Amino acid sequence: MKVVIPMAGYGKRLRPHTYSRPKPLINIAGQPMLQHVIDSLKGIDVDEYIFIVGYLGDQIEEYVSANCDVKASFVTQHEMIGQAHAIYLARDLLQGPTIVLFADTLFKANLDPIRRAEADALVYVKEVDDPRRFGVVELNGSGQVTRFIEKPDSMENKQAVIGLYYVRDAGQLLKAIETQMKREQMTKGEFFVADACQIMIDEGADFRTQSVDVWLDCGKPETVLDTNRYLLANGFDNSSQLKTNNVTVIPPVNIHPDAVFEHAIIGPHATVAAGCHVSYSIIRDSIIDTRAVVQHSLLDRSLIGRDARVVGQYSTLNVGDESSIVSFS
Repeated sequence: MKVVIPMAGYGKRLRPHTYSRPKPLINIAGQPMLQHVIDSLKGIDVDEYIFIVGYLGDQIEEYVSANCDVKASFVTQHEMIGQAHAIYLARDLLQGPTIVLFADTLFKANLDPIRRAEADALVYVKEVDDPRRFGVVELNGSGQVTRFIEKPDSMENKQAVIGLYYVRDAGQLLKAIETQMKREQMTKGEFFVADACQIMIDEGADFRTQSVDVWLDCGKPETVLDTNRYLLANGFDNSSQLKTNNVTVIPPVNIHPDAVFEHAIIGPHATVAAGCHVSYSIIRDSIIDTRAVVQHSLLDRSLIGRDARVVGQYSTLNVGDESSIVSFS
C-alpha cells in the first residue's frame, strides 16, 4: 500500500502562521497536524508515504525524517495547479493499491474496508446538514457513486467528501489524471482529484463510499481551535500527568512538561508547547506554540506562534512566529 499526501499549498487561510512554516506543521493538541494525519492510518500496512511538498517543504522533510518511523519520499510541486497535478508528479512512485489523503483532513473512521475492498475505489464521506459548502457524491440505488458534485445548489446529496480516497490500482487513477490534463479540465484554475475520479466512473470504475464517524477541518484559525478542543477532549488531555506548581490547570489541556509557569491558570481546552513561559496570565481555548512568552494576559480562542511574545491584556489573538505584542496601561 502506498499513501500519497498532497501538501504543497501556501495555507493562506492560516496566515500569519504559514508565512514561516507549512500548514501541516501547525501544532494541534501537542503535536503537528501532520503527525495526527500519519497516526490516523495506524493499522494499515503502508509500504511508503509520498509527501507532495512545496513552499517550505524542507521543514516537512526535516520533521518526517526526525520524528516519523516510516519509509518516505518527497516530491516537489512548483506550480500550485491542483491536487490531481500533485498526485501525477509522483507517478513514478505509485502503483497498485494507493491511499490519497489530504494533509488538513483529520478523521475517525473504520479503515478495515480498505483491506477487503472489492470495488475499484472507496471514497470516505461524512453526512452533513447543509451540503452546499462541500464537494459531495451522488449515489445510485446500488450504493455506487455516479457523480461528484462541487458545492451543489440543492440539499439532495448530503454525503460530503472528506479528502480520503482509496484506489485499488494507482495506474487507473493516473490514467484518468492524464485524460483530465489533456482536456484541461480544471475547476477554479486547478486540477481536482474529484474530476479525475469522475473520469474513472465515466469509464466504468466501481466507486463505493465509506462513512466516517468524525471529520475535523484544520484549514482556518477557528477550525484549528475547534479541532484542538475535540482532540483534547478525546485522548490528548495530559492534565493527570502534570506537576501543578505555580499553575492552576482546568482540564482538558495538553501542556508540555518543559513549559514554565508563574501564577497562571491554564484551560480548559488549552495547548501549551515546549519551552513556553507563561506568567500572571489566564489561557483558555488557545494554542501557545514552542518557546512563546505570555505575560499579564488573558487569552481566549487565540493562536500564538513559535518564539512569539505577548505582554498585556487581550481576549483573542492570532500572532505569528517570532512576533511581539506589548501593551502598557
